[in-house]
Amino acid sequence: MPKTAHPFLQDDFQIAWSKLVPEIIETDIKQGLETARANIDALSKPVDDGEELTFENTLLALEEATEELSRGWGLLNHLDSIRNNQDQRDSLNAMLPEVTQFFSSIPLNDELWSRVKSYAETGEAKELTGIRKRLLEETVSDFVKSGADLPDDKKKRMEEVQAELAQVTQKFSENVLDSTNAWDLVLEDDSRLGGLPDTAKSILVSNARSKDLGTDEDPQYRITLQVPSYFPVLEYADDAELRKEVWQATTTVGLDGDFNNTDLIWKILRLRQEKASLLGKEQFADQVLEERMAKDGKTAIGFVEDLAEKTQPFFQKEIQELSEFRKQSDPDWDGVFEPWDVSYWCEKLRKAEHDFDEEELRPYFAIHQVLDGMFRLTEKIFGFKITECNAVFAKPGEAIPDNQTNTFEVWHPEVKYYQLHDAESGDHLGSFYADWHPREDKRGGAWMNYLRTGEPPSGSRPRTPHLGLICGNLTPSSKDKPALLTHREVETVFHEFGHLLHHLLGEVEIKSLNGVNVVWDFVELPSQIMENFCWSRDSLDFFARHYETGETIPDELFEKMVGARNFQSAMMQMRQLSLGKMDLDLHINHHSTEEGTDLDQLVSEILDGYLMPLATQPPAMARRFTHLFASSTGYAAGYYSYKWAEVLDADAFTRFAEAGVISESVGREFREKILSQGNSRDAAELFRDFMGREPDLNSLLERSGLVA
Repeated sequence: MPKTAHPFLQDDFQIAWSKLVPEIIETDIKQGLETARANIDALSKPVDDGEELTFENTLLALEEATEELSRGWGLLNHLDSIRNNQDQRDSLNAMLPEVTQFFSSIPLNDELWSRVKSYAETGEAKELTGIRKRLLEETVSDFVKSGADLPDDKKKRMEEVQAELAQVTQKFSENVLDSTNAWDLVLEDDSRLGGLPDTAKSILVSNARSKDLGTDEDPQYRITLQVPSYFPVLEYADDAELRKEVWQATTTVGLDGDFNNTDLIWKILRLRQEKASLLGKEQFADQVLEERMAKDGKTAIGFVEDLAEKTQPFFQKEIQELSEFRKQSDPDWDGVFEPWDVSYWCEKLRKAEHDFDEEELRPYFAIHQVLDGMFRLTEKIFGFKITECNAVFAKPGEAIPDNQTNTFEVWHPEVKYYQLHDAESGDHLGSFYADWHPREDKRGGAWMNYLRTGEPPSGSRPRTPHLGLICGNLTPSSKDKPALLTHREVETVFHEFGHLLHHLLGEVEIKSLNGVNVVWDFVELPSQIMENFCWSRDSLDFFARHYETGETIPDELFEKMVGARNFQSAMMQMRQLSLGKMDLDLHINHHSTEEGTDLDQLVSEILDGYLMPLATQPPAMARRFTHLFASSTGYAAGYYSYKWAEVLDADAFTRFAEAGVISESVGREFREKILSQGNSRDAAELFRDFMGREPDLNSLLERSGLVA
């Protein structure tokens, strides 16, 4: 069968999304496996007498051996995230064990490992410098960390563990999506929605209309477990019983009925620990963090606990202030918050203290203006040009009309497509898709991913562009208004765009060392530093303009916004630290916990002192914590990296701030020394190269207002 018959395996830069249908998945992925196996088998043959091992026929050949399969498998997993359906899910799960086993077998292949080691001893290898030396070091390290030196029986078990982990974590992810979609609440009128802003009500009306409920003249209101739908209810609804009902529904995700992830969590923890033990590590955190900036679990959990200790006095003070405020308004209150009341009273306190309602900002954050302004801002700072292209959509299995010329196919009608060119050379550096709003067949959260990794020009070889994507679940448009975002959602847009720039601006000639392929506790630096541009008057004026008048945020409102920036910053910081603490503690101390252990009680004990005391103890959110349990590794034993990178971004942004925020010189230096470098050098070295010193924890504490 010709390769043109395998759409998932095509190397075309423009992806034909409409051809990626469930019925061809198994055929295409099996073809990709066949090609990849043949390539690995060729590299695993004994070296012939007189054959010279070279960088090209060993390391580069290994890089390229699985590229086609990785491309097809990556497309399938992307579709699983944004266009989930049962036929596609069945085909993915049918191929998952075989694909996982194949990739797991590569570093456990004795003959292949022998070839890599033999090359490492050659004169050429010992003379390697720069990025080529880095690839050799990383390849050898990856083999060792994956079990290349294990005895045969342990290698066999390692493959089994990896395959089982892939299946269990995939099931965890499916349970979260299915249980999120399993609940909704339809209200026939808005009598219970007192306190909700008009924007929030409009979203609920649109949710109802999407199910053919209500009419324009007689609207109904549908609350779902998508964040833009339910969170405003918790934050604004005066009806405490409604808040309770919605909050209780959120806790059922990953908990109720067939979607209960409790047993899967214990199984994932045990499998990860077994993998670490096979590799000679005491626990999974040490195995995962060995080559990250933290180096081991002890250092990571020490970082979390140290920052929590520094935050604790401010945390207790904020809880006391919130309690005293409520007592003034509600003298009969017993003094202990119910979980469905916390966000509601926090918002009331913020309004009282700062005369600031975040809803006042929404009209200045229409998504099309946010995106356009963000592009213009970053073009100026980093030196590129972004152009939106004509996008066209066809349903899966249907053909793009013949008259569609100069268009780029997308996977959904709302998806946009852009090109990014260097401002000076005009080179096409990369392209990307953007998919910003929730759908029932799309997983929750926000993320960036890449579909193609390009290469910089080298000798006679021209540049090839990168291809990436950014996705979110942001406030959608309503019948009479465009999508008006919260400021927090704007920060999310900037965050994911920072990840994307890390990929699109990569200038590393080795694909596996380019872009976001860096150690996990460094990968959030480019994303989190971008959030800082959402707080400066100068940068806000690029994208924060009233959707009807075009006016920038009034000075008075801006001052309120900045004044409220650190409102309850200790409570927010302790929440993030609690997630990192739970993650690390589960993987360090409770990976072999006996069957039948009460997960909720255990997590409560782990997080003693990290959480606000509540009258009703919520179920452990671990059951819906896809960052930790929806992939074989992901953020597992690494969720602390958000705070770790926040230390780095707070410190690094001081250079922008000192230069006036919109600084082309600092921006170009950040692009050159961080964004373009990928994993070409040690992360700590890259940071020192940009800052001229080690990171300073105080920058984060000062920015958060958590200093005495």
